[in-house]
Order: sequence, then structure tokens, then C-alpha cells
Amino acid sequence: MTLANQLTLLRVALIPVFVLVFYLPYKWSYVASALIFSIAAATDWLDGYIARKLNQSTPFGAFLDPVADKLMVATALVLLVDLHDHRLFTIAAAVIIGREIAVSALREWMAELGLRSSVAVSYIGKIKTTAQMAAIIVLLAFDVREFPVMETIGYILLYVAAALTLWTMVVYLRAAWPALTADEPGKKG
Repeated sequence: MTLANQLTLLRVALIPVFVLVFYLPYKWSYVASALIFSIAAATDWLDGYIARKLNQSTPFGAFLDPVADKLMVATALVLLVDLHDHRLFTIAAAVIIGREIAVSALREWMAELGLRSSVAVSYIGKIKTTAQMAAIIVLLAFDVREFPVMETIGYILLYVAAALTLWTMVVYLRAAWPALTADEPGKKG
């Protein structure tokens, strides 16, 4: 078990801890859950860096890393929808979660066809992820009754992330379109 894979597994193990801390009946529980989410987000960057730097890339890590990311983000968004009871917020969270599921399925299908590189993570996807992580951390960390400006910043970041989510989904679908419309599996257009 490589260090990079251990960090990815740590991210998965933090999910139930994150949920438990979020629902604790203490004023500090949201800040603590934001800290746990921040640690998970940092391990997302760190495991990839270590895997590349120490040549520890493995098929298991390549599979588990995006799954761990999506599980952590989806869990955080579901918790935040419970906390921020606004329709637009719920729509943005649903767009992000739905896109993550759809693009993951698309990547798996393209991998089956030997075309996974055509739907590789883009630069815009990295910006989307940064906005998404920042939004979640801000919305978790600040009590909106005490810091309403932080709620506004968190909402703006989340809506930017949702818009970039849709944009990247279109980019991935366009890249995969020849394979999606091919008469025979594995054959382009």
C-alpha cells in the first residue's frame, strides 16, 4: 500500500467523521467539519503529488482517488443543502453531484473503449474544483447569522462552481461525442 493510496483511503475514512462532527450540537461543530473537509481537500492534492513525485501511481489509486473526491464533495453538499434551505442552492448542489456521477460514468465507459484520455481532467475542471472546495469550506466554516457576507461569498463560489460544472460537462461530452455516436463500440464516428 503506497503512501499516496493511504492518503486517499484516509479521505474516505474521514467521511463518517465529517458527518458526525457536522451534526454535533456544539457551536464549533461547523468550523470543525470545515477543518476536516479542508484536510480531505488537501489530501486530494497531496496524494496526486506524492504519486507523481515518488512514482507511486497505481491502478487502484487511479480508481479510488476520483471516487474518494466525489464521495466527500457529495456528502458535504448534501449536508449543506440541509443547512442552507434555498432552492437555487439545492439546484446548484444537484447539478454538481449529477455532473460528477455522469462524467464518472462517461470516463469509465470511455476507458472501456480505450479512449479515457479523450475525457481527461481539464484546466477548467481544476478551476471548478477549486471554486467548489472553497465554497464548501466557506459555507461550512461560517455561521451565516454572524457572518452574512461569508454566506454571500460561499453562494457565489458555489454558483460559479455549478456553472463551470456544466461547462466542463459539455466539454467532456463534446470530446466523447464521436465515440458516443459510433455504430460500433470502440469505433469513432
